[in-house]
Amino acid sequence: MSPKTLTAVAPQIKTALPGPNAKRLIAADDRLISPSYTRSYPLVAKRGRGIVIEDVDGNEFLDFSAGIAVVSTGHCHPEVVSAIQKQAAELIHMSGTDFYYENMLALAERLTKIAPMPGPHRFYYGNSGTEAIECAFKLARYHTKRQNVIAFYGAFHGRTMGALSLTASKPQQRRRFMPLVPGVTHVPYPNLYRRPKGSDGRQYAIDCARFIEEKVFTSTVPPEEVAAIFVEPVQGEGGYIVAPEEFLRELRRICDRHGILLVDDEVQAGVGRTGKWWAIEHAGVQPDMVCVAKGIASGMPLGLVITRADIMDWVPGSHASTFGGNPVAIAAALATLDVIEREGLKNSAEVGRYVLDRLSSWPKKHAPVGEVRGRGLMIALEIVKDQETKTPDPETRDRIIQMAFERGILFLGAGPNSIRISPPLVVTREEADVALEVLEQAIAATKRP
Repeated sequence: MSPKTLTAVAPQIKTALPGPNAKRLIAADDRLISPSYTRSYPLVAKRGRGIVIEDVDGNEFLDFSAGIAVVSTGHCHPEVVSAIQKQAAELIHMSGTDFYYENMLALAERLTKIAPMPGPHRFYYGNSGTEAIECAFKLARYHTKRQNVIAFYGAFHGRTMGALSLTASKPQQRRRFMPLVPGVTHVPYPNLYRRPKGSDGRQYAIDCARFIEEKVFTSTVPPEEVAAIFVEPVQGEGGYIVAPEEFLRELRRICDRHGILLVDDEVQAGVGRTGKWWAIEHAGVQPDMVCVAKGIASGMPLGLVITRADIMDWVPGSHASTFGGNPVAIAAALATLDVIEREGLKNSAEVGRYVLDRLSSWPKKHAPVGEVRGRGLMIALEIVKDQETKTPDPETRDRIIQMAFERGILFLGAGPNSIRISPPLVVTREEADVALEVLEQAIAATKRP
């Protein structure tokens, strides 16, 4: 596919949406594919390059969802494509859990240099963020010989049974799947926008962490039986809610006091998305484990757990994955890290700052926008019915996203009523300006009389 195949900056909508080919395929999808999938709007993707997605009817969209924060280097980055093609021609699979791959070691060596805690490290390879969480859940219990874990309201850690037990994002994700894995306690996550009226933000954040010691440990769960605390430094599906730095530091202190492992879920926030390699680095906190996926391989299925070496002490047969550490996925990850290190990390910080600066006035200009928040290129607008009461307005949020789609910009929701802005890390200011202009038009079009 030639770089000229797709338009660089502006969306190109040539048909009614969905177009005729998209309608035909969506009808077949309705007949054949699991209805459990969530589709925000009728996009049937055909090809992509950079920030542009072309659908099956020739319409071109600017993708400000990055394939759900996955294509960190943009769609089909030529360096990533070349690495995939080269590796696929040499070796696609032999199973790294039974044999050895050289590039498993190469990626581990690369990641050990940028891990958010000091080494030595050990690495587990899986296929997804959920698998990384499952690994960390099991390993925490194995290593500590403790059975309980703590997670947060609003958290999304995945949908398999262990990960789902940690997830507390939407009731539908749990409905009719009970009982889940026992031993999980959920506690409040600090949302500064929705903190008690008149409260100090810093103290509120610290109090949310201390709730674990002052309430949970004194009433229901003995601290010496807690293996780990799982936390997202920026809650993803919870609404792109940024954890205050004081909160993360207090969690670290609690873990240190009680011999508890701090597990950092960087599945969505990691690998440069917030302008640093890892979102937890903004707080200067060193975790014991890091769960990685999504943006690590630009769309190839790969999940990892990075731990301090002494923690990963389980014996052969304790945990494994047939496809984990697949050579093609790792080749994509190595190329992805090259691109992010060279340009994506700096660009995420700079363009993210530019976008946040441009959005900062929107709550004053647009009544539906209650708050703008984020780090790097992990940004959210919270949509409310009234700025004073902060009543969530998911219906208006959904209409805004639909109108943006109709105008050629792909956004997704996050949490009950927020719009996430998470383009590829190589997005330009010019592309951001186009997308924000469309988003502002869509917000203006939903204003109530």
